[in-house]
Amino acid sequence: MPPNQQQRAQLTANQNTTRNAESPHEPSRDALRKRAVASCVRILPTGPLFGVVEPPGSKSITNRALLIAAMADGTSRLTGALASEDTEVMIQSLRNIGVTIKRSAGGRELVVTGLGSAPASKDLPDEPKELFIANSGTTVRFLTAALSAIGGSYVLKGVTRMHQRPIGDLIAAIQPIIDGTIQATSPGQCPPVEIESRGWTGSRLRVAGSVSSQYLSGLMMAASIASSRHKDEIQIDVDGELVSRTYVNMTAAVMRAFGASVTADETSFCVSNRYQAANYHIEPDASAASYFWAAAAITGGKITVRNVTPRSLQGDVGFVDVLEKMGSHVRTDENGITVEGRAFRGVDVDMNTISDTVQTIAMVALFADSPTRVRGVAHNRFKETDRIGDLARECRRLGATVDEHQDGLTIHPLAEEDIAARSDTSPPIRMETYNDHRMAMSLSLAGLKLPNLDIANPSCTGKTYPNYWSDLEALTGHPHFWTPAEPTK
Repeated sequence: MPPNQQQRAQLTANQNTTRNAESPHEPSRDALRKRAVASCVRILPTGPLFGVVEPPGSKSITNRALLIAAMADGTSRLTGALASEDTEVMIQSLRNIGVTIKRSAGGRELVVTGLGSAPASKDLPDEPKELFIANSGTTVRFLTAALSAIGGSYVLKGVTRMHQRPIGDLIAAIQPIIDGTIQATSPGQCPPVEIESRGWTGSRLRVAGSVSSQYLSGLMMAASIASSRHKDEIQIDVDGELVSRTYVNMTAAVMRAFGASVTADETSFCVSNRYQAANYHIEPDASAASYFWAAAAITGGKITVRNVTPRSLQGDVGFVDVLEKMGSHVRTDENGITVEGRAFRGVDVDMNTISDTVQTIAMVALFADSPTRVRGVAHNRFKETDRIGDLARECRRLGATVDEHQDGLTIHPLAEEDIAARSDTSPPIRMETYNDHRMAMSLSLAGLKLPNLDIANPSCTGKTYPNYWSDLEALTGHPHFWTPAEPTK
């Protein structure tokens, strides 16, 4: 029996040991422990996929709502929240500065008692509070701005990759208006970030917009804190191109839900009013939804993502527009968005506003009939990994030709004869993920068509989507193949 048929038979026979008896789509605790230390996961190829999926809550909205609720007057209730590594890092950091956060429903409901608008202390502590922010870009950028406005002494540290991700433009924006000091101490103006602050002293600041929209989002959320203390509107001006404008619009919408006033034009944002506690529902993650829409487009199936609609705060719903241009059919209603049929045409597309889905579209592009050119995403090199260079490397590992450009890349499809030539007996290809959750989830989609692809470090998806592999498994209808990690010597 060929290897993959053996794997199917073995895994199907053992399925009851890897599924929760109460839900056929939830792995058992024992299975979760095995997966947490697995070195690779192999997605067995499938025909057209059909189904309905609801991803977990949006990471981007959850971390914004957490920070704002933590700074509000009163007690807020957040529902639909994401429980993941990134949100856990934010929760623990907020708790470490005195915020009370109570969890229920497996972390999907959060009750947050805010710090309110107490004035910044003029007396700084002898020792700074150390906050561990792992590799969470939202956490380090949002907290850097907020803590500088609140006041106090802090050190924000992360994993090695975090200490390679630039934050200098945010630091430079805060330095002219801080009563105290703020600096990034790694080469290239990267974390750790050291803050000694008695709050903000000015009401106008400038920030560069070309590296990350999270700098502006962090300053906007912090501006409400500063405004409530100075009784003055805070104006933030943006220098140069603003990447990912849709995420800034999201920030403004969440702020308004908690009572802040935000007005904006193309280059300036004005913020006033203190945050007030609110009951706030967090919608499912549109970035996570892109993997399932792409699965339909790659396999020629039909998949509905429930409770994500064009009215979403998240710009990544625009991913379906790209699939439609590539030939898939897209249908929307009040319950969600459905993608049906193969995406067969290559496109030339600016993905600046949906840059978190570039890796996903690259997988779709591998199986199209003509090349796909992605533009406007130069800032993707500064994410969890270099999401241009490393993505190109992994696509080439599959045999594709990929051209890198300053602002993106061109993906040439795999030749039909090369796809057909791969079989259950083909040598395995190990796909590296660079500890990047989006790299792992995107590369898994290639495994829907190509046998014997091993996705390395599958547990990294816990950063934003801990149950991704289970949800994909439920959609394909058969278990994945997990390779145990080598024992530690």
